[in-house]
Amino acid sequence: MIPEKLKKGDEIRVISPAKSLAVVAPEQQDLAIERLNQAGFNVSFSTYAAESSHFISNPVDHRVADIHEAFSDPNVKAILTTLGGYDSNQLLSHLDFDLIQKNPKIFCGYSDITALTNTIYKKTGLVTYSGPHFSSFGMEKGIHYTFDHFMKVFTETEPQKIYPAFDWSDDRWYLNQQERQFHTNPGYEVLHEGVAEGTSIGGNLCTLNLLQGTPYMPSLEGTILFLEDDLLSDPFTFDRDLQSLIHQPGFEGVRGMIIGRFQKESNMDDDMLIQILKSKKELGHIPIIYNASFGHTTPIFTFPIGGQVRIEAKKQASAIELLEY
Repeated sequence: MIPEKLKKGDEIRVISPAKSLAVVAPEQQDLAIERLNQAGFNVSFSTYAAESSHFISNPVDHRVADIHEAFSDPNVKAILTTLGGYDSNQLLSHLDFDLIQKNPKIFCGYSDITALTNTIYKKTGLVTYSGPHFSSFGMEKGIHYTFDHFMKVFTETEPQKIYPAFDWSDDRWYLNQQERQFHTNPGYEVLHEGVAEGTSIGGNLCTLNLLQGTPYMPSLEGTILFLEDDLLSDPFTFDRDLQSLIHQPGFEGVRGMIIGRFQKESNMDDDMLIQILKSKKELGHIPIIYNASFGHTTPIFTFPIGGQVRIEAKKQASAIELLEY
């Protein structure tokens, strides 16, 4: 079930299912609103989006109410999350999936929001999206690639190829917008060559793994896995998190894997990643692309959770193509 694409004048609702909008600097909020307005959209905020919290996140019932309100409101055509965090999975058993299924619309975010995007797809069949948060659009520099892919995915229907970004950054841009370091992106790297089509699933690996053994874990059969992790995932943590996913029922049906670029503080380099991937015989038969432009470095592309994708993993010229999204 693919939601309707956005048109000029459509309303985008901002919700905070993890960290609150209160932690985002006012000038960054203003810039994000301005960018979305200039693209032709109207921005609104949920009742509790900016509620200040003394805990990790705001009360569960407030965050759930905002999700239900956004899906119920016929004027809202897309839902953007404020930010990631640590505890979106607290909400899963409280969500009204019948309500969501009867009111399909765009739902987008990444990082901790992986718990929600994959769960909603599993429980309702609604295609959701791993892509920028609302706060991402408060970035002054290095936002073009992110915004361009966001617009393409949410306003177009034709198959589209995702090309690597020209450069990348791992700065804490939200603390200092001016002192940024951008690095030339050499493009996709390939471990195993091959061509595959399948259903796109995944996002943040450690968050996706929180769904294991629950009714919220999507099937891995016939999938192309998109996996990334943040600076807290060092090589040892990524290794065991990936192994845990490999142990899940249906993993033998995975058709391909795309791994997002790691943050510098994770201390994961290409040699270490290759060593980890080659240590797992279950991966030996599938095409694998790594250093793709999504995850916790910037910029990032948007991809569907539950859409159809095609990958060509070739040493000389790899491609990622969104077929149905």
